Amino acid sequence: MEDLYKILGVGRGTSQAEIKKAYRKLARKFHPDANPDDKGAEAKFKEISSAYDILSDPGKRKQYDAGPAHFGGGGAQGFDPAMFRDIFGGGGGPGAAGPGGFSNIFDMFGGGGRTAPPRGSDLTYILNLSFDDALKGVTTKIAVDKNVQCSVCHGSGAEPGTSPISCPDCGGRGVIAQNQGFFALSQPCPRCSGSGTIIEKPCHRCGGAGAVRATKKYTVKIPAGMNSGNKIRLKGKGQSSSQGGAPGDLYVKVEVAPSPMFHRRGDDLILTVPVTFPEAALGAKIEVPTTNGNISLKIPKGTQNGRMLRVKGKGAPHMKSGGNGDLLVKVKVVVPANLNKAQKEALTKYSELHSEDPREELKK
Repeated sequence: MEDLYKILGVGRGTSQAEIKKAYRKLARKFHPDANPDDKGAEAKFKEISSAYDILSDPGKRKQYDAGPAHFGGGGAQGFDPAMFRDIFGGGGGPGAAGPGGFSNIFDMFGGGGRTAPPRGSDLTYILNLSFDDALKGVTTKIAVDKNVQCSVCHGSGAEPGTSPISCPDCGGRGVIAQNQGFFALSQPCPRCSGSGTIIEKPCHRCGGAGAVRATKKYTVKIPAGMNSGNKIRLKGKGQSSSQGGAPGDLYVKVEVAPSPMFHRRGDDLILTVPVTFPEAALGAKIEVPTTNGNISLKIPKGTQNGRMLRVKGKGAPHMKSGGNGDLLVKVKVVVPANLNKAQKEALTKYSELHSEDPREELKK
């Protein structure tokens, strides 16, 4: 037999009160109703119940501590409903609760009682922005079609002058119990949906829903540097709740139109700039655009096609730090498609003077 103290996670000198406390903790964790998809939980629950059945009885515990010769047959006696009711504070029959006990298995796991009014659902509004507005920031207005609290019943759902009454099926508890052997399982009351109340005379405006459909307008401040997928939360501006619960939130999700000139990568902006062969070979100073006007950029001599030149602080704004990303200028060396006679002669002369073979590595 496996050590019963080890099964309960206690030592041999542990008091009866501590053994009871350890068992209650393990029973909550491994009860089959709390682990419907875990086949091993039922076996573990029976194991710890059998261990407690022995160690909770002073006589059986004394025999067990004395060793196999004094312990008549081990004593894994199976699960005793009376013992279960005792350990969880009952004593009056299936589902009964004593002082500090649990009235049903849902109370044991923290449930039971009337459920809180449901919270209104969240909403998402898609806001399309131009590339420039997203970078610079903008304040704009949006119109949202949603459920709002009924102005006649103020969200109660009941006709003015009347009030919701206690649900007769559940007695206002919001849950009903179903006997399952030696304990009772609780579930939300189907008549009142767990609210504990019903409406006898629904509001003439909302029909008892507590909310009506309306279009609401909000002013939204978009900070500089927003990118596609970023969201702004407007707390409490989502759907109104039925039965007087808190409203949900409104999330404004930004979608930014692409720029014909810049490509965004995080807070950096990438700009492809064409340069001539002489500019790339000899070096040059050129003007390049940014989101705040043109700047002068030095092209180092010998610049290769595709090289990236970094301009600090000329990218998109950081929404949190207040700084800016960088502008990454990608050099594109332009090869002329048509040459006049003088250009051909000049390039031919250059070719004759150029002795390096750019494909030397491929010949090894």
